[in-house]
Amino acid sequence: MSMKSTYGEPKANYGLKIALKSWSLFLLMVILTLICLFPIVILIVNATRESVDIQNSITLIPGDAFVKNFKTLTQDSNFTSSVNIAYGYLNSAIITVSACALTVFFSALTAYGIQVYEFKMKEISYTIILLVMMVPVQVTGAGFLSFMIDLNLHNTKWPLIIPAIAAPAIVFFMRSYMKSSFPLEIVEAARIDGSSEFSTFLKIAIPMMKPAIAVQAIFAFIANWNNLYTPQMILLSVGVEKKTLPMMLASLMANDKIDYGVVYVTIALSVVPLIVAYVFLSKFIIAGVALGGVKE
Repeated sequence: MSMKSTYGEPKANYGLKIALKSWSLFLLMVILTLICLFPIVILIVNATRESVDIQNSITLIPGDAFVKNFKTLTQDSNFTSSVNIAYGYLNSAIITVSACALTVFFSALTAYGIQVYEFKMKEISYTIILLVMMVPVQVTGAGFLSFMIDLNLHNTKWPLIIPAIAAPAIVFFMRSYMKSSFPLEIVEAARIDGSSEFSTFLKIAIPMMKPAIAVQAIFAFIANWNNLYTPQMILLSVGVEKKTLPMMLASLMANDKIDYGVVYVTIALSVVPLIVAYVFLSKFIIAGVALGGVKE
């Protein structure tokens, strides 16, 4: 008599089906990975090629023009008037890190308040936050710019940092995470032990929300680092020393004679911080997305 699996099939056939399914999924993941990596490979390869070669052909074989392209970017007066990598990194880092910190901290604080405390119009307030999430930034752009001009804050970094306090989408994610992973009994125990409300948030809630905070930190970092629309709108008339990297890249693309080798070098340099941040926080992203998506 042949051995059978739980489903009534011979164990050999059942094992073969499992193996085929596993290898099929593995092959699918490999294909998707290659598709995702292809633009990055093309970016790196094109950063090492001449502009003429980039326009005439596509290849995965690196060239030998990276140093030349970099020198052109940093030494040619046609480019240095609109691009300065050091200033670009500095300005983008100041705006991105500050906005990211404000976004994550105050979103976590808002989600904590909505989840932990009971008050009148609690759900209505949360619904309003979600409705604000649906409003695209382009709709309020003109009014926001006019308001910043009235406050004499245009051509400064403040309008690019302070509004990051309000981030409805991150509040939504944080509260969803807390619903599934933050027992309210811990807050009650902390109160009995004499902990203040704000101290409870800092010492208990924040450590327990680390995966969600890491996820939203990297997403906020990417969004602010790549942001072009708002800086272009607020930094109306500034020199190269106040521009962000996306603004400098836009200046390169607006040039009458585009040097694609220089453009690809600039793009490659601008994505390095994103890749580094993702590599260090990827394990938190995977854990946080999995946990945040589970609800009771």
